Amino acid sequence: MSTYVTDLSGERKPRKLPSRELDPVELRILGSLAEKQMATPEYYPLTLNALVAACNQKSNRDPVMELSEENVQRGLDRLQNEKLVWKVMGGRAVRWEHNLDATLQLDRASRALLALLFLRGPQTAGELRSRSDRLDSFESIGEVEETLRRLDPLVVEVSRRPGQKESRWAHTLGGSVSSQTPAEDHDEGQRGRRSTEERLTALEEQVAALAEELRAKGSDLKS
Repeated sequence: MSTYVTDLSGERKPRKLPSRELDPVELRILGSLAEKQMATPEYYPLTLNALVAACNQKSNRDPVMELSEENVQRGLDRLQNEKLVWKVMGGRAVRWEHNLDATLQLDRASRALLALLFLRGPQTAGELRSRSDRLDSFESIGEVEETLRRLDPLVVEVSRRPGQKESRWAHTLGGSVSSQTPAEDHDEGQRGRRSTEERLTALEEQVAALAEELRAKGSDLKS
């Protein structure tokens, strides 16, 4: 299935949507690859081990998953059939990168928001802006909403539920929006928690990178 999107230069390009609904493992893989590409480009593309660690992060993930290497490898194989990921050969280990920009016609801002929706479920425009700092910078909530509208039909605005002050946005690549887990509400009093999450994420990324270096050194010694 294809639709068309007008890029920033005014040119209309085809946006090729996946041929089927993506499952939670596939969405977690794509979100993790896109996030790490923007947040820690020095470690991207990712090895299988690094990708498993990214998928299973306890911070900035909703829900938290415990995926095995086999789970992630099978998800990568399915996504490769959809041309949504590519295998990068060369070096000490096989690495993986996403192909979202080419298939879905995404710019950096669009990729950042879509990654957050993949990783944390439906969120308000304000939540997306506050959580996007490590991926891309948005000057205002209005800029976030404008970017979300450019992502149609990949995202949809979800009506407010009873007790909610703002509507949420959700991606549509996983099927029914109502079945997606809503992200936890955050108010100004929880900024300290977000800061803690960011520090934890940075530490997890450093540990994953060090583990990868140790594995590579071990392989060199054996050879």
